[in-house]
Amino acid sequence: MDIELSRFRVLPGKMAVVEQWLAFLNENMDAVVQTLEGENMLVETIFHEHLDGSDFLYWFSIQGQGGIDVQESEHWVDKKHLEYWRECIDESYTNVDLKPRVAMLPETVRTHFGSSLRTQME
Repeated sequence: MDIELSRFRVLPGKMAVVEQWLAFLNENMDAVVQTLEGENMLVETIFHEHLDGSDFLYWFSIQGQGGIDVQESEHWVDKKHLEYWRECIDESYTNVDLKPRVAMLPETVRTHFGSSLRTQME
C-alpha cells in the first residue's frame, strides 16, 4: 500500500480554472469513484493552500498495489481530469513528496495491508 502526500504548484493566474476543476470533480463524483476502483485507490483527497503569493494543490492518497495509472485510463472523467492538470499545474516546479512517518489505521486495514505498509513507514 502506498500512502502519499504531494504538493504541486498552480500556474499563476490559473486558480479560476482550478476552481472549475475541483467543481468538475465534485459534480461528477459518481464517475470519479468508478475510476478509483481501477486504480485500486482507497482514498484520494485534494487540498489547496495559498502561500507566499503562490497557490498549491496537495494530493493525499492511500492506494493499494496493482491498480492502473490514471495516465493509462480510458475513462472520460480521467481524461478531463488530466486536461485540467496540464492546464493548471506548473511542471517547472519540482513537486514535494512528504514522507509518511506514522499511519494510524484501523486493525482491518493494517491486517490486510500490513507487510507492505510497515516497509513504507521505515
